[in-house]
Amino acid sequence: MQSRPLDVDELELFFKDNHTYLCLVSLTIVKDHEVAKDVVQDFFISFWERRNSIRISTSFKAYAVKAIKNLSIQYLRENKKEESLIKELGHTDTYELKPFEKTGNRKKLQELLTKLPENRRNIFISYVIYGQSYAEIAENNGISVNTVKTQMKRAYRFLRSEAKPDMLYFLMLSSPVHFM
Repeated sequence: MQSRPLDVDELELFFKDNHTYLCLVSLTIVKDHEVAKDVVQDFFISFWERRNSIRISTSFKAYAVKAIKNLSIQYLRENKKEESLIKELGHTDTYELKPFEKTGNRKKLQELLTKLPENRRNIFISYVIYGQSYAEIAENNGISVNTVKTQMKRAYRFLRSEAKPDMLYFLMLSSPVHFM
């Protein structure tokens, strides 16, 4: 039973000794090497940030394996939701454009986009407006594809919470617009 939080040296040693194994645990679930690495990295960052409030009743390795499995499954669920949303937003062939042509909708959408953090906004615009793939965006920005997916998910979540549905369709259908 672990009674005290791990110190930085213990966590670093555990990371070095178990990183490959934990990546394999995640890989068996997510089936993507980069995503598996990101899941493991996210686990360690999250654990370190919450280390003083976490009480482990098993070995740290057993705790880490269970957490990695849960995070991997959570990634798959979130990824499935994101793909579903993108398909839903992209399905516009029967939708009429006239309600979106109002200047107010475009202005409101531009205001919402400016509220996004700059990097997230740039990723979102690269994908939605300029049609770049996640891989292209990742390469152009020196980040992982998983980071692009996470930023897109957060951008969509923000826009869904702040915008009317017709504004999101307008964004998907508009020609390239400079939002900066």
